[in-house]
Amino acid sequence: MWQCQGVSRPDAPAGAVRQGSLREWNLAVVLGRIAAADHPPSRAGLAAETGLTRATVSAVVEDLVAGRLVTEAEPTPRTGAGRPARGLVLAADGPAGLGLEVNVDYLAACVVDLAGRVRHHTVHRADLRPLTPAEALRRLVELATRARAEAAREGLTLAGAALAVPGLVDDAGLVRLAPNLGWRDVPVPALLAGHPPLTASVDGVPPLVVENEANLAALGELHAGPDGAASFLHISGEVGIGAGIVLDGSLFRGARGWSGEIGHIPLHPDGPACRCGGRGCLETYTGQEAILAAAGLAGADLPADTATTRLAELAEGGEPAVLRALHHAGSALGVAVAGVVNLLDLDTVVLGGGYAPLAAWLRPPVLTEISHRVLTAAWSPVTVRPAVLGAEAAAVGAAGSVVRRILARPAGWLTHRG
Repeated sequence: MWQCQGVSRPDAPAGAVRQGSLREWNLAVVLGRIAAADHPPSRAGLAAETGLTRATVSAVVEDLVAGRLVTEAEPTPRTGAGRPARGLVLAADGPAGLGLEVNVDYLAACVVDLAGRVRHHTVHRADLRPLTPAEALRRLVELATRARAEAAREGLTLAGAALAVPGLVDDAGLVRLAPNLGWRDVPVPALLAGHPPLTASVDGVPPLVVENEANLAALGELHAGPDGAASFLHISGEVGIGAGIVLDGSLFRGARGWSGEIGHIPLHPDGPACRCGGRGCLETYTGQEAILAAAGLAGADLPADTATTRLAELAEGGEPAVLRALHHAGSALGVAVAGVVNLLDLDTVVLGGGYAPLAAWLRPPVLTEISHRVLTAAWSPVTVRPAVLGAEAAAVGAAGSVVRRILARPAGWLTHRG
């Protein structure tokens, strides 16, 4: 989250502290109302909603417009007398967030503007396991550089970046362990230091925030989801499997920020060896490569970006081996999900990443296991649905986290712009 920095020096007078804090508060309140409005609000409407004076709202809006955070919408034609009020909307050419993702078999970059619109998205498909972390990140910098150029062409200014990684990440951005990539204790920020657009800090916030990919995917779904669920489990099904847990509208990170490693819940203690060093982990039964192997497609000449598409096509065509593989994967996934639902009392499960296009076949066995294993299932059913963002969730969620920091504390962006 955006960290509020002190607004005064130790020798600043108390009045200056109060005045600076009040301005920050007013900026955040007004911008937040504009961002949340269904229709562009007028200055008078904002004054009525917030309780601020019209003069204060006008002054705040002037600052937001000057900082390219807000712009005036075209007025709606009126039939009565008087001049129509001009509404206010988030600027389409203001600051934007850069979202980056490193996964086992692809790299991704996307740009999201203040209103949450994806303005650029690109994916580079490649098996990254043979590469060193430095080599993989050099390729990521190339994607980031292209995304920065595309943003500039559209008049956007990148205000920061967030990187999604499939592993355990500490508060300093050190990737402690990403078993499917073979990464251990990788200092990602240091390896990316000096590469624009990953160098400019805004209001003391690091230019690059590194976070677990399942957490960022869950945040992306939280703000894009159709049902408005405030609490849910988002499962990213790729080569590895991760989960993001959202409780009452906030991401649950755990004591050290490492929650959600559902892929390493052991289903069978003596099961297949997992890349994490354990045996019988959920991932060994329901990861993308495990499903392909169970369907008889291991080693098939399938580009990484078409594996789930091919599985879906074969399942649609009634291919028995594929249907069996998906059913078994869904059953194993349902066992693990039921345990999480019993523990956290969640009512919604979102199938994301590579699971989203396979949801039609995974969902029934998942629901069957939930109905058998969740204690409250008989009177409190659990919704299982595909993710809205699918495989793009982590990169979009990463970029969205940058712009939401600006929306939460616009004073930081305005100060940075000078």
